[in-house]
Amino acid sequence: MIREDGRVANGAADTAVSAEMDDPRMKAAGLSRRLALLLMGGAAVAACSPMSRSSGGDTLLPPPTTGPAVSGEVLGTGTVRVALLLPKTAPGNGAALATAMQNAASLGLSDFSGNDLTVMVKDTRGTSEGAAEAARQAISEGAELILGPVFAAEVAGVGPVARAANIPVIAFSSDPSVAAAGVYILGFLVDGQVRRVVAEAAKSGRKSIAAIMSQSAFGNLAEASLRQEAGRYGMRVVAVERYPAGGEAQAVAAIAAVGTQIDCILLPEGVGVATTIARSLRSAGVDLARIKLLGTGVWNDPAVYNDPSLVGGWFPSPEVSGFSTFASHYRSAYGSEPPLTASLAYDAVVLAAGLAKTAGAQRFQLSVITNPEGFLSAVNGLFRFNAVGTNDRGLAVYEVTGSTPSLVSAAPRAFTGA
Repeated sequence: MIREDGRVANGAADTAVSAEMDDPRMKAAGLSRRLALLLMGGAAVAACSPMSRSSGGDTLLPPPTTGPAVSGEVLGTGTVRVALLLPKTAPGNGAALATAMQNAASLGLSDFSGNDLTVMVKDTRGTSEGAAEAARQAISEGAELILGPVFAAEVAGVGPVARAANIPVIAFSSDPSVAAAGVYILGFLVDGQVRRVVAEAAKSGRKSIAAIMSQSAFGNLAEASLRQEAGRYGMRVVAVERYPAGGEAQAVAAIAAVGTQIDCILLPEGVGVATTIARSLRSAGVDLARIKLLGTGVWNDPAVYNDPSLVGGWFPSPEVSGFSTFASHYRSAYGSEPPLTASLAYDAVVLAAGLAKTAGAQRFQLSVITNPEGFLSAVNGLFRFNAVGTNDRGLAVYEVTGSTPSLVSAAPRAFTGA
């Protein structure tokens, strides 16, 4: 059997695991179960093992001596090389985000007992061209898997380079337009979030819905998902109001005019916009004591938790205890708060270490990465990659209370029918 530290127990259990994995009918299911334990084991190790670091941050270890020479920063000394592509010298907040994600990746690597990875950190400069160059360099240095990059334009630059070399990519973007077979995105996708919260509203007995969302690609995805999920549950979509920047007032007035016909309103935008719209709806006479506000994962924010305008609203999210534990571990190691996106780098490194540990020569084959049973992270819960490069997540639903959010519906621990 596989223990939480990622090692295989001796004796009869070894024989049983070997027999299971030799049976082609059991390989996919057995591998997925083992990886679920390995992914959960990372946080278990983190919770009880303090990290030792130099005062200047991560200690960058020398790469293994076999294979092509490795240039630049590396994490770990294993025989399996993977690349971590980050916008280390990008303008704006790119460099700070890169630092947080590299820190999180280092935690993931350290938390996975007995990992066999060398993680080669490459700078994308925050551009498509820089990302493509970083990918070429990583592949020339023996990378078997690329983790990152972060931004959609960077992923678009990396995709052709990686596919030409038959190297899979697990990127941190949340833009489904850059996903493809072999280029998988790990970011939190708005369509899955909308499906989860609308489904929960339907299951609670709500039968009619309206929405207010921006005229943007984000809004396009949210609307398409709303209409699909409402149709699945027989909910009536009474109105969808799309607004340009600064045009929320007209959208609010249109929804207020049909307020008696609806029992929930989807507000997929972030805390500032959602707060403004909620206050405007109340001022326009919309009864938000009767009508349920529905948000998306961007509501998973302390500013929302404590916002009286959004109290009673529901939002989908990985179970918050997982990220809370990760954030505490990160604070202990680095003395600062991690952004939510940093947890993706942690999950990606732990996943790569788990695949390298359990799948042998098949470790990064597309059929392994797209296992329909998926993987279970102690930080962000259940997830899997689809053949077209997007992902599915097992999300919980929470209610805004004015303080700590209240759990409405727990996240699933397995995909139905997988």
